Amino acid sequence: MHLLYEEGGDIKVATVQSASGAGDAESWQATSLSGKKIKLKAKEVWLRFEKPEPQALMDEANALSKEIDLQFLWDCAPDEEFGLLDVAHEYFGAQATVPQQTALAIALQSAPVFFRRKGRGRFQRAPLEQLQAGLAALERKQKELEQQTAWQQELVAGVFPETLQSQANQLLFSPDKNTSAYKALIAACTESGESPAQLMIRCGAIDSPLQYHQGMFLKAHFPQGAAHDLSLAVDQAALDAAISELPLAEVTAFSIDDSGTTEIDDALSVTTLEGGGHRIGIHIAAPGLVITKDDALDKVARTRMSTVYFPGDKITMLPYTVIAQFSLDEGAARPALSIYVDIDPAGVVDKETLQLRAEMVPMGANLRLENLEHLVTEESFADESAGYAYREELSVLWAAAKLLHAGRQEQRVANGLRAEQLGVLDPNALARDFHFQIQEVDGAQRVEISPRQRGSILDTIVAEWMIYCNSASGRLLADHGIPGLFRTQKGWGPLRTRMQITPGPHEGLGLEYYAWCTSPLRRYSDLVNQWQLIAIAKHGITAKMVAPFPPRDAALMGIAADFEACYSAYGEYQDRLEKYWCLRWVSQDETPKQVFVRHLKEGMSRVEPVPLHLPVPELVTHPRMTRAEVSLADVDLLQLTAGVRVLHIETPEVPESDASLT
Repeated sequence: MHLLYEEGGDIKVATVQSASGAGDAESWQATSLSGKKIKLKAKEVWLRFEKPEPQALMDEANALSKEIDLQFLWDCAPDEEFGLLDVAHEYFGAQATVPQQTALAIALQSAPVFFRRKGRGRFQRAPLEQLQAGLAALERKQKELEQQTAWQQELVAGVFPETLQSQANQLLFSPDKNTSAYKALIAACTESGESPAQLMIRCGAIDSPLQYHQGMFLKAHFPQGAAHDLSLAVDQAALDAAISELPLAEVTAFSIDDSGTTEIDDALSVTTLEGGGHRIGIHIAAPGLVITKDDALDKVARTRMSTVYFPGDKITMLPYTVIAQFSLDEGAARPALSIYVDIDPAGVVDKETLQLRAEMVPMGANLRLENLEHLVTEESFADESAGYAYREELSVLWAAAKLLHAGRQEQRVANGLRAEQLGVLDPNALARDFHFQIQEVDGAQRVEISPRQRGSILDTIVAEWMIYCNSASGRLLADHGIPGLFRTQKGWGPLRTRMQITPGPHEGLGLEYYAWCTSPLRRYSDLVNQWQLIAIAKHGITAKMVAPFPPRDAALMGIAADFEACYSAYGEYQDRLEKYWCLRWVSQDETPKQVFVRHLKEGMSRVEPVPLHLPVPELVTHPRMTRAEVSLADVDLLQLTAGVRVLHIETPEVPESDASLT
């Protein structure tokens, strides 16, 4: 004997092996079509039959079920609850066969729009209104399925559906996975073997891998777009009022930046003192004089936390109109927060002479590294005929910068760290700074990447005096008991370097205090610290009472955490786009491209001419800085990978003193 039953919503058949009990208590040990041993009770069984054989029955019933007219079946069914045999006689007649009854069971079980399930083998037809609504929903679903299939076919063929054009970015970067459009995209990707990004580039929905990388970043950090609201601006009356209160500094300042810098945050001045020595001025652009905590510009700056830098462009923290009002551009006096300190004729800093002032600073020049760096040498400082601007001032700043550097190195050594070398490092060392220039050539973008070694005299002057400014600012905040955003480094581990709102040492720099404050146009941490420093400049020992952020301010703690997270994410994005343009550099000329790489560690190597890091497994066992010539090909601008084939590994030279030992 065979039994028809339902399991998990499916109609199944089993063959009886043994039976026990009687009537409603009867039960059977049976074997399903799949060979599974099961136990069935009388109340679970829909039909009992001897013929046909189970497999033949199910084959015939499945075919018959597809021919059943569900609307006619609904018309035949009674209003009250009914069983399978009741409606089988109405639909097929009194002589309904077992395959017909089984087909009807399959149809009833799979038609919830027409029939409600009321128990095992028991049904009731759906009310007319619900039936009509269900049929309408099925019709809509069918149309959606047809549309989805049509979109899928277009996508596979390389055509992006016109009706989906406005949804392209949403489909790729923040899709609603329940929509037909997304399902069509995924189905097309499955059929073509591509990722969504690859498919959408092939279909022309997005222009290039670059747009994909940019879109992913903007989705995460600028979901409303990177452009500033044009209505955001500094109130001119408020700016004029703030400037009118500031004294005019008796100095002429100059800045030192590369030609791509448009947000000039910092400048320097040198004034000769009677009796010898000089007064050094470090002048920082002062948007904090007008932008106030919780105003519209502050909210924008706090949301962005920093200017985002990447090859070819940047996303500024503040609107360009605001930057233009406070950038220390040459030719006029600009509002600034100035730190002054005296040095003796030998260049030794007298820390007790530290002064902090809010003032208008006359800007004499914006010096550019590209135009001046090669002229500024030790020899030119001694040559009065050297014809470049601010030679004497730069000579004074350089003498003091060397002493500042030496003092920091003493502290580094005391902290258990190795002293850092001053000036240009080994000429064979890998360059650490690069200038990316992206141009349109014959309708296509082309990138030129120029390396630049750090450590020039101008580099050192700017670095040491900005480090001193940040250190002095941290000292001022600490001495006045005012919290700020301190950059600390102590001990070891993943949280060795971090932002905190209380003073702490920076062991790597060899400093007791270090608070970023030299880039308030570009970093929110610096703008926050500037507000606190302005309170000191204007109110002295009572600054704690009026500073925007009082001690142990929870909001300041939140800013520290948010800044760390944003700054890290922006840095990763800059690295990602630099890698993209490096790979464009690899692939824009001949392919494969032959270059030299240096092994760093664990098989990861860096291409010498550009900041591109690639795995080279053949160099895993070789010492650090081993040089090899490789061939680069198979560049993937979406995955940011390239195939590397080693052509030649150079053997390190053995010094003569060691040759006899080999």
